[in-house]
Amino acid sequence: MSPRRDVSVPDLVERARAGEARAVARLISLVEDESPLLREVMAALAPHTGNAQVIGITGSPGVGKSTSTSALVTELRRAGKRVGVLAVDPSSPFSGGALLGDRVRMQDHATDAGVYIRSMASRGHLGGLSWTTPQALRVLDAAGCDVVLIETVGVGQSEVEIAALADTTLVLLAPGMGDGIQAAKAGILEIGDLYVVNKADRDGADQVRRDLRSMLALAQAPEGAWKPPIVKTVAQKGEGLDEVVAEIENHRAWLESSGELARRRTRRARDEIEAIAVTALRKRWGDVHGRSELDELATAVVAGESDPYAAADTLLDSFTD
Repeated sequence: MSPRRDVSVPDLVERARAGEARAVARLISLVEDESPLLREVMAALAPHTGNAQVIGITGSPGVGKSTSTSALVTELRRAGKRVGVLAVDPSSPFSGGALLGDRVRMQDHATDAGVYIRSMASRGHLGGLSWTTPQALRVLDAAGCDVVLIETVGVGQSEVEIAALADTTLVLLAPGMGDGIQAAKAGILEIGDLYVVNKADRDGADQVRRDLRSMLALAQAPEGAWKPPIVKTVAQKGEGLDEVVAEIENHRAWLESSGELARRRTRRARDEIEAIAVTALRKRWGDVHGRSELDELATAVVAGESDPYAAADTLLDSFTD
């Protein structure tokens, strides 16, 4: 893909920072399309990032993630925050685009200039996120969002990746969905900074909360570590969201006072750098199957004249020459 000549990255960034939704959308599209302008975009955004509070929202399908996200946006707007939402949807196997379209499900905020909502396709990426999510997050951060909410696909335990990207991770559970059992499995107790039992007006909500509290009590946390609170909500009615926001703020204060916020963001940057480097290496290796050297090395291994490790070393040497 060649860069569009009518795209001025400095102009787009300036307009995005002024809050123009169309410019923000265009920048995120450049990210998703892997535009040749992406390096220039990231360089232009870099001085304006690092201010947004990043909140990840995850949980099994059916717990009410989109409803909770929308209700949380309402509560944050009431507090005067500018909010960005990245809703990562499953991908269409035909177009690669987002299937569910969370913007359709969050129409209450469609006319609010203080809210920007973008559905992103996971495009087969495991972990409940799109691989472009970190770059899209940078766009919303630079565009002046005080808070960015990232809602994951909802594919069960493979979505623990959100914990590496968010400052605060909300894990949603609901009664009657086996979430008490799910909570006992590896992963979920390690990623949550705040647990939300949604649909708390249903039977079994108190039991889910008790089970979760018991399992969290078994975890051996070091002294001074954050102790994840458990909040009950009925997101469809907007109940309990004020307590969720209060606990998010408590966690933010702990992150800053303990130095954990800086450590998390440094880890996030390391992961992002590594992912970009690995992607570049994969592209350089894209034609490896068409190289005659590979066939010759494979023949030598089959004949017992070499071994796979020595052959791999020889192939690597040919790429670095």
